[in-house]
Amino acid sequence: MSASAIIFYIISVFILGAGILSVTTRKIFRAAIWLLFSLIGIAGLYFWMDVQFIAAVQIIVYVGGIVVLIIFSIFLTQKSGEQMPKPPMSRVIAATLAVLFGFSFAYTLIYQYGFQSSNQPFNYDVNAIGTKMLGTGDDGFSLPFEVVSILLLAAMIGCIVIAMRAKSTESLKSLKSIESNPLTVQPANPLNQEVK
Repeated sequence: MSASAIIFYIISVFILGAGILSVTTRKIFRAAIWLLFSLIGIAGLYFWMDVQFIAAVQIIVYVGGIVVLIIFSIFLTQKSGEQMPKPPMSRVIAATLAVLFGFSFAYTLIYQYGFQSSNQPFNYDVNAIGTKMLGTGDDGFSLPFEVVSILLLAAMIGCIVIAMRAKSTESLKSLKSIESNPLTVQPANPLNQEVK
């Protein structure tokens, strides 16, 4: 086994391990951090493939943008340090079956396609990538690019609405507790003097 293959397997194990920890941890902030490590591992895989531009885009967009947006959204919900409840057994069984189906489906597609090694150099010209990313023709990706940006904007607005609703609910509960027991609230002495 060559050194290049060993590096590939190490990066792959790192990506899969961080991804599994991201979906199995019960603290939402830790899940975001494990997702961050998984995306960094994918960038390392791009560097291993000698596609530096895609690796830089992976770090800038996903690591520096998407994960930071997710972390800010977690902080807005004010539940970053709380432990999420344990999922019910039916959800665990359904998730396990979905993972097994996904692996079997991917293996079937790869096995039926029959990938063959090619000696042709990979074209990673930045000009060609930019033209395809912003192109509106048959091989352009302008529409998916705009749809993803709208999806991220909608997710951010939804997080803000959820955070504001949770904050207003907590304020209402605190006001009700003060109204039910008004003697527990003592006004502060503005002059900060002892009352004799």
